Amino acid sequence: MPTSQDVLQALRSVSDDAVGKDVVSAGYVKNLFVDGATVHFELQASSVDGSDKSALKAPCEAAVKAIAGVESVEIDMKTLKRTPRAPRAIMNGVKHVVAVASGKGGVGKSTVTANLAMALAKEGYSVGLLDADIYGPSMPTMFGTNERPKPAGDKRIHPVEARGIKMMSIGFVVDPDQPMVWRGPMVHGALQQFLEQVEWGELDFVFVDMPPGTGDAQLTLTQKAPLSGAIIVSTPQKVALIDARKGLKMFEQVKVPVLGIVENMSYLVGPDGEMTVDLFGRGGAKAAAEELGVPFLGEVPLQEGVAQSGDEGEPIVVRAPDSPAGKAFTDMARTLARTLMMSAEGEASLSMKWEG
Repeated sequence: MPTSQDVLQALRSVSDDAVGKDVVSAGYVKNLFVDGATVHFELQASSVDGSDKSALKAPCEAAVKAIAGVESVEIDMKTLKRTPRAPRAIMNGVKHVVAVASGKGGVGKSTVTANLAMALAKEGYSVGLLDADIYGPSMPTMFGTNERPKPAGDKRIHPVEARGIKMMSIGFVVDPDQPMVWRGPMVHGALQQFLEQVEWGELDFVFVDMPPGTGDAQLTLTQKAPLSGAIIVSTPQKVALIDARKGLKMFEQVKVPVLGIVENMSYLVGPDGEMTVDLFGRGGAKAAAEELGVPFLGEVPLQEGVAQSGDEGEPIVVRAPDSPAGKAFTDMARTLARTLMMSAEGEASLSMKWEG
């Protein structure tokens, strides 16, 4: 009998020329399941560029029907309806706010955030970075600065600037050795101040380094911050992917689109830059992305120098941009920018709602 992987493989032959991706890579295929000889799935495609996405339904149906054992295909086609929305009151000068999250700690989420932000700054975009991990702020270390934010009048503050990036972190306002023994309301208040009282100014992107998990702090950020979308970071092994799925489901529940999954520490690169070893079972995050119907942004190798560069305040995309990890971060950042900036052409002041 056909499997879900058979269906996904067949659907990769159907491309949306408007975005230059097949329907699986573009994240259009949702809620796929196989019931004997019948295949069901949703095709959720945005028409940001004005193209008629309903034309994708017929080739998708034909591709799946060509699979041995498939007798019928049921496709629920969904499109986007756009309605005007009021200007944002929070971060109203920022074009795109992107949350970088993980279901658990220890998967390199902050390293991914720092390097994506730095890669886009190197590309010429104006970039900000909000370190929202109150209990474990890491951006002051990763960018090599302990500067204090300066007052901007009327209970507002200017963000700290380092390497051309505007940043805010609890690490800039408390002693590095001071433990943050704060209850939920205090954390909520600090995050709200970072969102509402920081003079972010006019920026192309602000990356939010989310706290690990799916608790109160995460809900505050997803409900208060004007998020354009979220990125999920995971390592390849099953125990990390279980928690990554929880993070993804959290964003789905609060109606924040998932822009893609990143597989960090995907494989080990040897000192010569050529030999690779799959320490944690490479490919797990990619398979999960396909199963869940979200884009896969790419793999970042476990490479000598990445951790040290972060500890010394110089992200790897600065210290070694041509290294395997440096190239991976740059490629992902360019893909992310292309996706968001393309959507901005038609959606800067629009909200979106799925309609079947």
